Amino acid sequence: MKIEKIDHLGIAVNSIEEGKNFWTDVLGLDIEATEIVETQKVLTAFLPIGESEVELLESTSPDGPIAKYIEKKGVGIQHVAFRVKNIDAALDELKEKGIKLIDQKARIGAGGARMAFLHPKATNGVLVELCERD
Repeated sequence: MKIEKIDHLGIAVNSIEEGKNFWTDVLGLDIEATEIVETQKVLTAFLPIGESEVELLESTSPDGPIAKYIEKKGVGIQHVAFRVKNIDAALDELKEKGIKLIDQKARIGAGGARMAFLHPKATNGVLVELCERD
C-alpha cells in the first residue's frame, strides 16, 4: 500500500454555517463544495488547502455518526483521510496484517470518492479513512 498524501481532515461541527466561520473568516479559506451524503447522514463542506482539504461534517440526523461523535467527544477533528492509489489492495493488505477495519469493502463517500474507515482500536485511537479518487 502506498499512501500518496493526506487527502483531508474531517472536522465535526454542529452546523456548517457556524463551523465555517473560523476557516473562512479567520483563515481565509473558501468552501469549494457542499454535499449531502445520505448513506452517512451528513452534510459536508470542503475547503481546499494546497493539495489537501478540510472537510466540515454536519450531521443531518440526530442518530447519524457525526451527531453521535459530537455527543461523545464534542466538536473537532473527527478523522484523518489518506489518499491511496488502490483502495481494494490497501484493504486486503491491512486485513492480512490483522488490522481491524470498520469497512471491509470500500463504499462511495462525498465527491464520489471510494472510501473505507479503519477502526480506531487498530490505530491508537485515531479514526483513519482511506480514500481513492479519480
